[in-house]
Amino acid sequence: MRVKAGKAVFQAPERNQVARPVSRPKWLYKAAGFVYKLSKQRCGGSLYFRPKNLDDAISVLSSSGGQILAGGTDFYPALGERLPQGDVVDITAVREIRGVSTEERYFRIGGLTTWTDVVRAPLPHCFDGLKAAAREIGSVQIQNCGTVAGNLCNASPAADSVPALLVLDAEVELVSTGGARRLPLAQFITGNRRTQIRGDEVLTAVLVPHQSESAASAFLKLGARKYLVISISMVAVILESNSSGCVSQARVAVGSCSAVARRLFDLEKDLLGQPADPQIGSLVGPQHLATLSPIDDIRATAEYRRDASVTLVRRALQACVGRT
Repeated sequence: MRVKAGKAVFQAPERNQVARPVSRPKWLYKAAGFVYKLSKQRCGGSLYFRPKNLDDAISVLSSSGGQILAGGTDFYPALGERLPQGDVVDITAVREIRGVSTEERYFRIGGLTTWTDVVRAPLPHCFDGLKAAAREIGSVQIQNCGTVAGNLCNASPAADSVPALLVLDAEVELVSTGGARRLPLAQFITGNRRTQIRGDEVLTAVLVPHQSESAASAFLKLGARKYLVISISMVAVILESNSSGCVSQARVAVGSCSAVARRLFDLEKDLLGQPADPQIGSLVGPQHLATLSPIDDIRATAEYRRDASVTLVRRALQACVGRT
C-alpha cells in the first residue's frame, strides 16, 4: 500500500523492512489549453478534454470522437469500478448551453440546464408537469448536477423527464461542425438506451413551442417507495378547456411501460369535446393503453403496470381539471 508524505510517495514497508521512496506516477498532465492526457498506466493513453465553448467541444468530437461527460450522474455509475475507455469530452464548462430562455417561437432549455434550474425557472403553467418530473429525478444532489441533455441521451425507458417533454411537443437541437438539426423528441429516442444522436453531435437544447401556455399539466409516478425510486409507471398530461368548459386540447404520455415513453393518441382524440369535469377520468379505459408494451421485472409484472397506468392516467386528468 502507498501512503503520501508531503510531496514524496512511500511504499509501506513489509515486516522488518524500512520504508523507501518510490517514483510518483504522473497521472495527469496538461497538454494544451483544454486537453489533458491520462497516463497509460491510468487510462490506456486516453485523452480528457474540457472545452470552454461549444465550438471547441464540437471540433473535438469531430476530430477525436470520445464520450461526452455532462452532469456525470449517469456517466460515473455506469463505469462501476472501471476506468473510462477512450477519450472523454467534459462539456460542463460550456456555459452557453445552460439555462432557460424565451425565443420568438420556442422556450429554449439548454442541454446543460440542471433539473434544479428547471424547477426554479419562471415558466408558464403548462410546464408544471415537467417541474414535477424534475423533482422526481434522484435526490436533490442529483437534481443539482444532472442535466436535461444527459437524461434524454441516456434514453432509459424510466427517464422521468421524457413523458413530461413529450406532452409539451418538445424538439431537440443537435449541433456538429456540419451545422444544427432539430428532431421531435418522439423521433430522437428510438429504443432502450438508443437515440438518433451521432458521435460528433452535442444535444445543445430542448425546444418547446409556444402553445397552450395556460393549459394545466400534471405528472404522476408510481414506484415501490416514495423517494429515489425507478418508476413502475409514470404519466404526464396536458389539458386545456374552452369557454364552454369542454376539452379543447389533451396530450397524454406514459413512461416505464415500453422501451420508449409513448403518447396515447387514441385517448387524446376521445377526450376532445368532453366536459372538463371531475368525471373525466371515467373516459379512460384499458383499450387506450393498447399501444404500450410493459414487461415483467423485479419491480412489477406487465399486468400490474398496465392496470396501474390506467389509474395514473385517470388521476392525472382529474388533477388538471379546475386548473384550466
